[in-house]
Amino acid sequence: QVQLVQSGGGLVQAGDSLRLSCVVPDPGRTFGRYAMGWFRQPAGQEREFVARITWNGGETYYSDSVKGRFTVSLNFAQNTGYLSMANLKPEDTAAYYCAVERRQMRGPAASAGDYDFWGLGTQVTVSS
Repeated sequence: QVQLVQSGGGLVQAGDSLRLSCVVPDPGRTFGRYAMGWFRQPAGQEREFVARITWNGGETYYSDSVKGRFTVSLNFAQNTGYLSMANLKPEDTAAYYCAVERRQMRGPAASAGDYDFWGLGTQVTVSS
């Protein structure tokens, strides 16, 4: 079982920027190619899709609520993905999770069930 390691997050004000990181532990480089997705879960609500990127960065997908404000990236050589968030809004407040899938699924793969391995999540709180 692979546990992704997340960092970043915190308390910011509306309009601020923040970057989340997600490391895929693979010291033996045996994990192979994967796509990384980002999800978030506001308190008391269901987990929702935020963004996705393929292993070579060739395809990216975003939910309508973050499009134009969030940017997903992946340094495959360093097994580290990022979610850069700009112009944050109070409604972006949630626990954010990264996840990976190795089946090279086509399209946005916006369902949490599409992903095999997850991070433990990091809290982002945006005050108004």
